[in-house]
Amino acid sequence: MRAYTYNKPSKARKEVFWCTAELVPRVYPTVALATVRKLTGPVRTRILRRKHQSNFNVMSLPGLPRPWICQRCLRNIVRDARGLKKHRLLQSNYNAGFRRHASQESRPLRVAIVGSGPAGFYAASKLMQRVENVFVDMYEQLPAPFGLVRFGVAPDHPEVKSCQERFTEIAESPRFNFIGNVNLGHDLPLLLLQPHYDALLFAYGASKDKELGLPGEKKAKNIYSARAFVGWYNGLPEYKDLDPDLSLGEDAVIIGQGNVATDVARILLTDVDVLRKTDITDYSLQTLLKSRVKSVRIVGRRGPLQAAFTIKEVRELLQIPNVHFTPIPSDLFPVSIDTLPRPKKRLLQLLEKSSLSPVTARNHDPKSWGFDFLLSPESLGFSQVKENYIETIRFRRNKLREPLSITSGLESATHFDPLTLPAQSLFRSIGYKSEPIPGFDDLGVPFQERSGTIPNDGIGRIVAVHAGHEVLLAGLYCAGWVKRGPTGVIASTMEDAFVTAEAMADDWADGQNAGQFLNGNSRTCDGWEGVRREIEERRLPVRRVSWNDWKKIDAAEKERGRRAGKEREKFGSVEEMLEVLG
Repeated sequence: MRAYTYNKPSKARKEVFWCTAELVPRVYPTVALATVRKLTGPVRTRILRRKHQSNFNVMSLPGLPRPWICQRCLRNIVRDARGLKKHRLLQSNYNAGFRRHASQESRPLRVAIVGSGPAGFYAASKLMQRVENVFVDMYEQLPAPFGLVRFGVAPDHPEVKSCQERFTEIAESPRFNFIGNVNLGHDLPLLLLQPHYDALLFAYGASKDKELGLPGEKKAKNIYSARAFVGWYNGLPEYKDLDPDLSLGEDAVIIGQGNVATDVARILLTDVDVLRKTDITDYSLQTLLKSRVKSVRIVGRRGPLQAAFTIKEVRELLQIPNVHFTPIPSDLFPVSIDTLPRPKKRLLQLLEKSSLSPVTARNHDPKSWGFDFLLSPESLGFSQVKENYIETIRFRRNKLREPLSITSGLESATHFDPLTLPAQSLFRSIGYKSEPIPGFDDLGVPFQERSGTIPNDGIGRIVAVHAGHEVLLAGLYCAGWVKRGPTGVIASTMEDAFVTAEAMADDWADGQNAGQFLNGNSRTCDGWEGVRREIEERRLPVRRVSWNDWKKIDAAEKERGRRAGKEREKFGSVEEMLEVLG
């Protein structure tokens, strides 16, 4: 990273350029890239070709715009400034900046991250990369970390779970502390954390399902949340006792057309002997062995162009042995797809091609699956024999206002008769929401109940409305689903978490104003040690699980799996996990 200046004293501070090639993917990517692009000719070529050490002591020149540059390169600026008139001004400004930066870094930044899923770990990773003297305490309700990766990713998708290796590397750092089996807001008051941290980062997921809103839905015993079903077969303790009855009949209906819906369909249709080799729970295998489900319908309100599932999940369903795909009527496909984004174009081509292929039964009693579009659930048909069990579901037909628009709205197609589908098992997969943690009000953290998100500035700083104006709340941040809603995949969650962590790191680097963090810049916070003392003094019912404790649980699960001939056999309850620790 090298700096260049013009030989004009009046421009010594304004015309300083530096190489940002190393920092482009890490810090202020847009601004950094723009700075490099402003340079032309051989100077720019030398900048882009230059390589740098990866260990950065990041600081900035006062009076100069971002991006940040490393200490070594600041020394180069001073070195290159020798021979220039007025270079002492640059030298003095550099020294002043170094003293202020060193003062800010003289005490550690203590951060509590709430949630140990991808958003939490990726935010911790970026913070530990950006701030040399940061210490992260990660709070998790369960004894086991990794959140959605452990309890949400399908067991036949081990490649998606590979990010756990990276998370483990982060957790092994001496600047990271895992605090598992602590239910904030219940076992431990949220407000108790405030005096012991400079910042709190809320990065937990979505725990509340959206309901269909149909009469009788809550009393029906064979209607299941897709989220609960996924948690059940993945070993989430909350749903160990779900025990869905899949022996009632051959027809299952899934309402919703996202990737979670396709995961549910794939688990229902895949041979149990295939699933047995994955880390799916043993008790769910026993239930799936008794399943009579032969037909799965995945129903959505809009058309194939507007569906949320992706091509990878559709391909996997199409490739399940001894299962055939029910063709989609040709009139549901757009006449022309040439102008569509490439992912949508490829998806529609796959669906259309699969629908044109001849359907041949692969055995005398094949399983089948298919998509049904432009249908909204209207009413449930209950059994006359078995109380509180449904047998059918009726749908009203919809019409797209803008058939060629990916975001098209709907209107009712009243001239078409309703459609009734048999459904001895019904799964709803129409979205999820995060919930506020008890104690948000004490901290002054607002929460939007309708969207299930914490209001923020779009970057990750939490905001509240006072006297009609949005005000940033000092030291409070959010990332992941509780920040933007339950959308996207792990990669998008990573990017989102990075943005929040960058904002916190920038605030800390700029933090001459004590109001930017929870306890100002003058007092050193003690993090978990201070919280632990208060727990002991108040005799709160908290049994903390450390990272070393988790490794014992992890080893025990792998040993159980080895005996069963698979990677691991998860514990299905918190009590079983804690028994390992004695």
